[in-house]
Amino acid sequence: MALHYQRRQRRKPMADINVVPYIDVMLVLLIIFMITAPMLTQGVQVDLPQASANPVEPSDDNSEPLIVSVDAQGLFYVGIGDKQNEPISSDALYSKVSAVLGRSPNTPVMVKGDTAVDYGRVVALMALLQDAGAPSVGLITQATEPEQSEN
Repeated sequence: MALHYQRRQRRKPMADINVVPYIDVMLVLLIIFMITAPMLTQGVQVDLPQASANPVEPSDDNSEPLIVSVDAQGLFYVGIGDKQNEPISSDALYSKVSAVLGRSPNTPVMVKGDTAVDYGRVVALMALLQDAGAPSVGLITQATEPEQSEN
């Protein structure tokens, strides 16, 4: 009785990469970022005045602007650090802004002032920011809504 040994056929190694798990991970990360992106907007809720000014062109160095807010009660808030939603005193604001502008002097400084805040309080804030080293201070407004004509 002759034994016949069957030769096993060897499979060629597959050179393709299975990308399905990578696509799954990418889609999960996309969903996570889409959900968390709106929550990353931080700051104090202020009722911005409306103006029909043109938007400010971004600077060449592409740096993030430093946003200082004034709420309706006249309290200051600064958009840096871990306590962005807590009011800050004028002295602490001065030291934080001067530290930021000392590291990067080209950082644009913007003021968000509530429509109900006293004009003098906004002017005092702008003077404080210029004393801290801001070469220019911009004001953030909302775009005006186009008026509908009655026919």
